[in-house]
Amino acid sequence: MPAQSHPDLLVGFDTRDDAGVLRLPDGRALVQTVDFFTPVVDDPYSYGQIAAANALSDVYAMGGTPISALNIACFDPEAAPAEVWAEIFRGMAEKTLESGAVLLGGHSVEDDEPKFGMAVTGLVDPDAIFANSNAKNGESIWLSKPLGTGIVTTAAKFDKCSAETLQAGIQTMSALNNIAAETSRKAGVKCGTDITGFGLLGHLGHIARESGVTIEISVSQLPLLPEIEHLVALGATTGGAIKNREMVSSMLQSEIDESDWRWHVLADPQTSGGLAVTSTTPLEGFTQIGRVVSGPAVLKIVE
Repeated sequence: MPAQSHPDLLVGFDTRDDAGVLRLPDGRALVQTVDFFTPVVDDPYSYGQIAAANALSDVYAMGGTPISALNIACFDPEAAPAEVWAEIFRGMAEKTLESGAVLLGGHSVEDDEPKFGMAVTGLVDPDAIFANSNAKNGESIWLSKPLGTGIVTTAAKFDKCSAETLQAGIQTMSALNNIAAETSRKAGVKCGTDITGFGLLGHLGHIARESGVTIEISVSQLPLLPEIEHLVALGATTGGAIKNREMVSSMLQSEIDESDWRWHVLADPQTSGGLAVTSTTPLEGFTQIGRVVSGPAVLKIVE
């Protein structure tokens, strides 16, 4: 894609950030994003909630507040009863209402493989954007949700996951990042992202690269969903994790062994994951997982 240049373009796609930000004539800024994916759980209502929370999250990851949403729906009307698709929309609508955004409509097409998500618009103060290029030496890294949703949903597909662990995964994936964003705004956070498909390594790698800093990740401090080590031992790992680790391989320095099961967590593709922000102020509801230090754009994995 050609590079974009505009006096009101505050965040474009060149920094691989979570959403685009465009300044409006009244001094506020517009946040825009789109995200959709195939089902990650069997329950259609939960799938709708997760898809909505995931799409809304990109606005929160920029420090913004969602104001409107449009559905993107791809499905085969003959593959399941209409009630199934209705449950997806019900889950989405309830989660969108919870966010305070207005559902404006959307677009649907027939497709052999179901896909669902939303295009979301939000507002943000131009002086309070959480950009992935703003990490500073001396800040700590804070994460608002546990990791492991890719491992849990993979295990569930092969009946290797307990009902309790799957429910814990659904609960965290369907939770909005609104409170985490508000907490971060009050603390004066300037750098943040949400942890989604590129995994913790990929998204923190973007911060390291765009901010020109070294990111240290303390693996012993990572918050995890239940049974993650057990599920990894059962082989419930993802091809996406392998790709994510390969993507940042040139940036990696590690104190842990190559066979350590926690590599699967570090690279695990998350669906509707938490916010990861940098701050010198402790953040309520977050877990401190590392720190920002001066140095080259490196991901340093430490105990």
